[in-house]
Amino acid sequence: MKKDWALILGGSSGLGLATAKKLARHGFDIIIIHRDRRADVKELNKEFDEITSHGVQCKTFNADAVQSEKRKELIHEIQALLPKEHKIGVLVHSIAKGSLKPMHANKSLALSDQDLKITFEAMALSLYEWTKALVYADLFSEDARIISFTSEGNTRALPSYGAVSVAKVALEALTRNIALEFASMGIKANCIQAGVTETKSFAMIPGYQKIKSHTLERNPNKRLTTPEDVANVAYLLTLDEAKWITGTVIKVDGGESLR
Repeated sequence: MKKDWALILGGSSGLGLATAKKLARHGFDIIIIHRDRRADVKELNKEFDEITSHGVQCKTFNADAVQSEKRKELIHEIQALLPKEHKIGVLVHSIAKGSLKPMHANKSLALSDQDLKITFEAMALSLYEWTKALVYADLFSEDARIISFTSEGNTRALPSYGAVSVAKVALEALTRNIALEFASMGIKANCIQAGVTETKSFAMIPGYQKIKSHTLERNPNKRLTTPEDVANVAYLLTLDEAKWITGTVIKVDGGESLR
């Protein structure tokens, strides 16, 4: 019997983990690729146990999803893992690895070309690299959904957010072109633009407390977006009823971006 899995890149916290849990509750078997310290694995296993409590499988790999050779190894491991007739029905890109340095600062502290490249490769280019690798390995199902996460930094300038802004804009462009050029395979690709969400990544942004306060003032619903809000929409994009949605950016922010 045909069975689809969800592959989550960056699924040990934040939006990726919330999406993994949501999809597990709806019957998807889960593969999570994450990059975390060994000291944190014990706590992470509690999160992963919650996923399997829904009666699904959850296979995890603590590895660098961005590194080319490691990606090849992971693809081979996924091929060996999946039973016959099982495919990847959902690819979720939630890699948050990048620089939060200011552009204008002392030379040693300022955002460098290398910082930009590392951020771009991790938070944008890796989406295309994983898509291409899964296509070549014939691992996608016939109606696969690709979901990635962008932010309001795609159009708004924020201090020390320049490298991530570049990556988010590139991520959206890649998503549009993936939707166009892989349409013949039945692949649909979309970005979710999440509102300000309290995650580990958000807490790393310089001045995040000020951003949080400002967001609470301007959001008409007077609260921040939660990872679960975003995961709910990610799940909606996996439904058969969403098969005509592709190549777009969907805002999930409670109206935050309205003003």
